[in-house]
Amino acid sequence: MPSRLTARRLGAVFAGVAAAFALSLGGASIADAKIQPVDTQCTNGGGHQPGGQQPSCTGAGLTQESENQNPAGHAPPGQN
Repeated sequence: MPSRLTARRLGAVFAGVAAAFALSLGGASIADAKIQPVDTQCTNGGGHQPGGQQPSCTGAGLTQESENQNPAGHAPPGQN
């Protein structure tokens, strides 16, 4: 009976270590995603979009609007 209990405990420890290792490897690729600001539109002093200036501003008196995006081009929740 004691050897059976020891084998079960060792199996549980081994399974726990394997699961922790697998989760650490899987989480690494998610953590590497870089959230970067991307220009979305340009507005003038009146809050309108000037023609021919999208999405990046060129010229004086314009305000650059940007949005944080992940590599897939989506805005992650809570990042803007």
